[in-house]
Amino acid sequence: MWQKLISWLENNSLNCSFQKHFGIECPGCGFQSSLIALLKGEFTESIHLYPALLPIFSFIGLLLLHLKLKFSWGTIALKILLLISILLVLGNYFQKLLSQV
Repeated sequence: MWQKLISWLENNSLNCSFQKHFGIECPGCGFQSSLIALLKGEFTESIHLYPALLPIFSFIGLLLLHLKLKFSWGTIALKILLLISILLVLGNYFQKLLSQV
């Protein structure tokens, strides 16, 4: 069943309309490929494709837990994870832009 999900994701991945129209990748380019690599168990490949995937998922998971359980340290950890995610998204985006020049 897991292989069917991965196969379905690979066959039905979306094309980036930003890249199609403007000729450059958007800040989210690589997310789908990274997710598929992560589901396959290829952690280093996943991080290489889109470094912010794991911090984004950690942020979402912690946010859901914090909303339910109200951790005393939750808001600080969420802010840190959000900052890390934003920095990784922007850093990855600018690195891709610079490598295209």
